[in-house]
Amino acid sequence: MALQGPIPVTFDMVFPHGCYIVGEVEPVKDFDASTNGRFVQSRDKQSGGLVWQVSVMDADPSLKAAQKTVSVKILNPVQPVPPAPMAGLPFTPVEFDHMTVTPYVNQAGRLAYSIKVREMRAPRPAGKTTAAKDAA
Repeated sequence: MALQGPIPVTFDMVFPHGCYIVGEVEPVKDFDASTNGRFVQSRDKQSGGLVWQVSVMDADPSLKAAQKTVSVKILNPVQPVPPAPMAGLPFTPVEFDHMTVTPYVNQAGRLAYSIKVREMRAPRPAGKTTAAKDAA
């Protein structure tokens, strides 16, 4: 099979209604390397880059409450900085670039997805897609 490992996707494929940051950007713990009081940050198996995570709320109105919040892993050598909050909004909208998803079976025996990204940024104004930006 030609498709192996993380599957490249676009932000619009994963979050067609957008998403909002609902947590802090935190380092992901490497449970195998960390020991009594010694924290070791996880590294991505493919790239070797440091792994951070942030919780986001999917803005899809059709999702059940338990499905709305997901963790997004960010591969970056330094702690990513979330976009600035927008006036009048209770949560900060965010978009991600260079996304992949990896399907797996969770502890409950259900299909789940691990979402990894390379970049976190403020949403682009309407009509400014990545393709339009790349063409300019």
